[in-house]
Amino acid sequence: MTAEILATIRRNALAALLPPPRRRLSEWIEQHVLLPSDVSALPGPVQLWPFQHEIADAIGDPAIERVTLVKPVRVGFTTLLTSALAGSVANDPAPILCLLPTEADCRDYMVSDIEPIFAASPTLSGLLGRGEDDESDRNTLLHRRFPGGSLKIVAAKAPRNLRRHNVRVLLCDEVDGMENGAEGSPILLAERRTLSFADRKIVVGSTPVFADTSHVLRSYALSDGRVFEVPCPECGEFNEIGWGDIQWPEGKPEAAAYACPHCGCLIDERHKPAMVLAGRWRATRPEVAGHAGFRLNALVSLLANASWGKLAREFLSAKDDPALLQVFTNTILAQGWNEAGEDLDEGTLYGRREKFGLEAVPADVLALTAGVDVQRDRLECTFLGWTEAGECFVLGHRVIWGNPHDDETWSELDAVLSIRWPHALGGKIGLDAAVVDSGDGETMERVYGFCFPRYRRKILAGKGVAGNRPWIEMSKVKNQRGRLFIIGVDGIKSHLVARLTRGNTIRFAMDLPASWFEQLASERIVVRYTRGQPSRRFERIPGKQAEGLDCVVYGFAARQMININWMVRADELCSALPPIIAARPSTTKSSWMSKK
Repeated sequence: MTAEILATIRRNALAALLPPPRRRLSEWIEQHVLLPSDVSALPGPVQLWPFQHEIADAIGDPAIERVTLVKPVRVGFTTLLTSALAGSVANDPAPILCLLPTEADCRDYMVSDIEPIFAASPTLSGLLGRGEDDESDRNTLLHRRFPGGSLKIVAAKAPRNLRRHNVRVLLCDEVDGMENGAEGSPILLAERRTLSFADRKIVVGSTPVFADTSHVLRSYALSDGRVFEVPCPECGEFNEIGWGDIQWPEGKPEAAAYACPHCGCLIDERHKPAMVLAGRWRATRPEVAGHAGFRLNALVSLLANASWGKLAREFLSAKDDPALLQVFTNTILAQGWNEAGEDLDEGTLYGRREKFGLEAVPADVLALTAGVDVQRDRLECTFLGWTEAGECFVLGHRVIWGNPHDDETWSELDAVLSIRWPHALGGKIGLDAAVVDSGDGETMERVYGFCFPRYRRKILAGKGVAGNRPWIEMSKVKNQRGRLFIIGVDGIKSHLVARLTRGNTIRFAMDLPASWFEQLASERIVVRYTRGQPSRRFERIPGKQAEGLDCVVYGFAARQMININWMVRADELCSALPPIIAARPSTTKSSWMSKK
């Protein structure tokens, strides 16, 4: 009897030493992570959507080294990524690195997502310490220490920040917004910081941008390629919903429905929640081990603003505008964008000229910008007109011959930029904003001298910079004399190519010469590889000049600096009479004031 009791005690004691079964990360997230009202429209405990469970569990699976997610908007990836980060901090502490495109992204992610979620969740509250410079814990806003590990949030634009860190967990978000630098791909540089850990975890997610250079699409191609499939309520067959499966009656996008490719039945929106709940992930390359890849589009999102009817209306609004169509393709369908072609056809563009110009500004044009290119013996200026619908009218091009170092040259430019042009509505329209190229070191000071005093007129000194940058932003380098603006020329050129090759939303005046169109088509998109990583660049076609293209780029940048009240502007232009200026009241000197 004593032996049996001892055996039972021994068995129970050994059983107590066994670690508890490993919980799925998705279960832990739903039990311990809470969303505050300033982060989510649905505050409270996280309720993962059906397609998020397997993604979370793959991130938490120690047998899976890499996770790649090709994602649209409206599927809650940021919350999922933050929740996975929280799971690592609370349950499996380690050195963690979050890589985001810019410094502003890093600060926004910490302040708007990580800190509020950690503060709202009792299990997580206090784990990351304070975001202050404090010698006792050495925490800063973007660098936090916690028991057993640390969290660093680093911008891809500063790859030097990656050199000092060795991390086991690497979380990269919006990788297609990251550009290669002098040291190569920031993603590969970050991955090198994980090499010393045999149990490393690398998570890469992004909305794809361009198909030929997408980081996330290349990563997904190396994974097991999982797709999310839902069953048809009629035939029960599983299928990944694609945009080609969404149909609607002519003129009634709100009635959009899913057409099953197996049985052909039209499935109404009301069935979508049940279909998604019964959905499953299927690996298209199951032979790949250790790298889970997930591809998802917004057609399975359960948010109200992602209903098939609303997406159909968005598509109809975007289909004729290449710029909007690219946004729809990237952010809704989670597909990379393919440019229509590498070269613009100058002859085709020349043949699209119409009967309008600066001497006859069309009625729809309610705003005016200009781009000025500075050459050694002349200034070249292109005027762009803008409609409320977003169309661009290239109204005319002027060449001012003269040395940029002579005052007379700039006086003539000032006169041209001050002209008020006759408008079809009866009034006259003047310039709203202009950008003058200051990138030439020889003429930079003369451009500054012209633009800085005219800043209130929104005549701006601009410097074109290649790479993935905003179209226009104020330079961080302080100049006591005035303000310099940085122009993201590659982004604007990509936008131009898309609009010029798809649709007719950029229109040309009749008096533009053939040589100007040759300059507009002077560059082509090429893909170059640096240390095995692709990057898209615009390169000059040998023998062509680019003044017309540069002027249009600066004119597009200037458009970002104006905010027009279209109704008020139209009313002003409808009157050909100058504004009435109230007469200054006359005064009569009182006789008693002169008395002594």
